[in-house]
Order: sequence, then C-alpha cells, then structure tokens
Amino acid sequence: MNVKEFSLDYLQQLKLLIDQIDLESIERIVIAIKQTVLKKSRIYVIGNGGSSAIASHMVNDLGTGLRRRDVINFDIISLADNTPVGTAIANDIGYENIFYMQLKGLLKTDDVIIAISSSGNSPNIIKAVEYARDVGARVIGCTGFDGGKLKPLSDISFHIETRKGEYGLVEDIHTILDHLLHSYLLVYHKV
Repeated sequence: MNVKEFSLDYLQQLKLLIDQIDLESIERIVIAIKQTVLKKSRIYVIGNGGSSAIASHMVNDLGTGLRRRDVINFDIISLADNTPVGTAIANDIGYENIFYMQLKGLLKTDDVIIAISSSGNSPNIIKAVEYARDVGARVIGCTGFDGGKLKPLSDISFHIETRKGEYGLVEDIHTILDHLLHSYLLVYHKV
C-alpha cells in the first residue's frame, strides 16, 4: 500500500468514527464540567503517553484558553504535567500510583475526573478512577478499543469503538472532543 492509499484509508476510518460519536455524551460532559464552576470544584485530567498530551492540551484549552478570553474560569489541572512529582511517585511507590497519590486526600465529592485511556486498562488510570468513585467524584472516561475497565467505571463514557491498537484514530477523536468542548464553550459559555 502506498502513502496515498494508506492516507485515504486512515481518513475514511476517521470519518466513520466521527459519524459514530455519541452526541449525548458530549452534552453530558459539558453539563458536568460547567457544574464545577457553580460548585467551585476542580477538574482533574489524567492520561498516559499520547493521552497525557491530550490531557495537557485539554487543560490549555479549557483552562487558560477560556480564562484569558474572560469566557469561563474552570479550575482544571492535568496530573500528568508535573514530571518531578510523577517520577518521584513512580520511583518510590510504583507507577500505578502516580495519579492516585496526587488525588489522595485532595479529591472532593463535587470534583470531576476526566480519565483518558485508549485501552481503558491502564493500572494507574483505573486506580485513580476507583479512588474517585470511592470519594463520590464524577468520572468522565474517554476510551477506545472495547472500552476496557474504564468504560463501565465511568459516570459519563465518551467511547470510540475501534479495533484494538488503533491508538492514532482514538487519540484523534479524543483531541476532537477537546476542541469541540472548547469551541462550544467559547460561544455558548453561560453557566
């Protein structure tokens, strides 16, 4: 397969996935994150690898991007952004604890966790989400493949059903979710 054929195939797959996006889940996500402003609560975003980059991008767009335009002021942070903290936790007590330990004792019932995981099976994501559920915080799970363990643990599931291993397509759609949320709130921001 040459580059053009591969590109056409990839883009056709992406178009099919875009058409399958559950718009109800997006509406529920908007409602959940807007409630954090009213409740003066925080949004924590977590992810590994490419999903970590999406978490940072989401914080940039929904945090600083909207705040600097005087649109809406979300209290939002990515727990993947502090490399010294993450590596210290991973080194001292295990990688499966890097998000959980940052949430432990700080997470409140009205807070929201946005957990981004293509497989839905990352041990550090699952441990943090299980803790969030114990505390009573809302969990928004962004998954791909078959949803893994994260999908059924999520209060709101933004799921992209793909073949296992199609990280690029799943991460593309998760990035679209970020841009869609930002663009919507930029115009229709009333809380």
